[in-house]
Amino acid sequence: MKLPLPRRHVAATAAALGLMAAGAAHAGTCENLTVLNVGLSGGTITGAVTVPGPNFTAADGVTYTNLPSFCKVSVVMTPTSDSFINVELWMPVSNWNGKFQGVGNGGYAGTIQQGLFTLATGVQQGFAVATTDMGTAPSTATNGDALIGHPQKWIDWGSRATHEMTVASKQIIQSYYSVPPTYSYFTGCSTGGEQGHMSAQRYPADYDGILIGDAANNRTHDHAAALWGYQYAHKTPLALYFSTDQTGAMAKASAKACAVKSGGVDGDGFLTDPRACDWNPASMQCTGAPDGICLTADQVATARAKYQGPRNPVTGRQIFPGLPYGSEPPSTGGWANLDTQVETPFGSLFKWVFGPTFTYLNFNFDTDMQTLDSVLAPILNANSTDLSAFKGRGGKILAYHGWSDPLASPQDGINYYERLVAAQGGSTTSATKAVQDYYRLFMVPGMYHCSGGPGPNAFGQPYGTSTTIPRPLSPDAGHDVFRALQQWVEKGVAPQRVVATKYTNDDDTQPVLMTRPLCVYPNVARYKGSGDTANEANFICAPTVGKTDPAQVPAPEYIN
Repeated sequence: MKLPLPRRHVAATAAALGLMAAGAAHAGTCENLTVLNVGLSGGTITGAVTVPGPNFTAADGVTYTNLPSFCKVSVVMTPTSDSFINVELWMPVSNWNGKFQGVGNGGYAGTIQQGLFTLATGVQQGFAVATTDMGTAPSTATNGDALIGHPQKWIDWGSRATHEMTVASKQIIQSYYSVPPTYSYFTGCSTGGEQGHMSAQRYPADYDGILIGDAANNRTHDHAAALWGYQYAHKTPLALYFSTDQTGAMAKASAKACAVKSGGVDGDGFLTDPRACDWNPASMQCTGAPDGICLTADQVATARAKYQGPRNPVTGRQIFPGLPYGSEPPSTGGWANLDTQVETPFGSLFKWVFGPTFTYLNFNFDTDMQTLDSVLAPILNANSTDLSAFKGRGGKILAYHGWSDPLASPQDGINYYERLVAAQGGSTTSATKAVQDYYRLFMVPGMYHCSGGPGPNAFGQPYGTSTTIPRPLSPDAGHDVFRALQQWVEKGVAPQRVVATKYTNDDDTQPVLMTRPLCVYPNVARYKGSGDTANEANFICAPTVGKTDPAQVPAPEYIN
């Protein structure tokens, strides 16, 4: 396969210098990086220390194990007078694989702690790997009130911090190893997925391959959708809240009614494609006194509103897709948890525009939505389908989305893919091929937001907060989406299916309950009709049985 010219030049340079992917010594000492400061533009190296391994205890007291010796570099980037972007870069002292990996954050970020698990995984696999707090400290993942009145920090969070992290990391890598990385990858889920989208759309030269999970790239409308459900649940305080027993019963009822109809097999506790399901929450409506499981008439109405998604009350036009059947139960991030909070989930974004005393329950989905979009959509929403510069460099994007995601509607991930196809001339074979040459989407049945859920949800995605580095599922790229992405970028082998595993208690040290293939959308896994239904070998990738309801496609004025 011919490499794009810039990458061929890098590869040739690396070969001429004796690239250290095989483990040659680095050029200088880690500690000297603070003295040299490697000529960072708009930034400063504030610390550089060699961590001997095999253990490393982070600032929050969490200890990561089984690590090689690495150079830990701390950086502060200040692209504006109101910017303060923390970056952390880990580089293996030996056995560097020649590659760079940027790691996404979550929510409003504010710290780099969420990315440390993936930093540990990456450095163990030989990557030079970096993450950032996105310049939002002292925000937390769920609270960004500290950013009220700081529009430059909104821009940092929206896209600039990720780019600054990437440019600075590559400069430091070259200084430390004397050669640049041969390939650069970005991996992230949720806000990390948005970071991946932004990188491809606005900074196409930053990465060769991007792994995007459950992306919140349609940011203003994603948050509006959470507020939509919150408003319904608070029309009559307490009376409309769902209990965890109710949300669990709703998910079980829809799975029982539609497991087969959605493309799965009888007994699946999840839906393969929820769009094929016609379950009605009214089937759970109380016929007598509420018993803690049945739904009141008002709760049925709230459930329908969540499934339908937000609409403009004046024009009736769709603002954002609704949530799927199966998204109800998670104890964290599920309906029962989100609706009972004092504020709408991740509501700080509204305060940036409307002020700290903004009242969520009075948000007008007609006039206020227009105001919110006019201020924030240009800097936070990553909806552009013009990926020509990224594609022209040979860049590849592998996206995945949990079909039971209660935070970022999985339909929005599909809608973005469909807009890419439409931009190529419509849903023709040639248009689909043109998109799948560089962008492939895998929908994950029964997975919640980025992880967890009743379906097979382990497929090598580097996401989580565990301190134990997961054991490799298989040396085959077919069991690991990140390896599949690297094989696609470096060898031109596009992924056709990825094997997902369901472990007992979602613990990869415990027995396997089932495996199931994840297929390139619009295909899904379909049972062959014989053989063990817990074995992925007995499934094929075939066209989905579900179809997008046109009402779930936002109006053009909400794709901005």
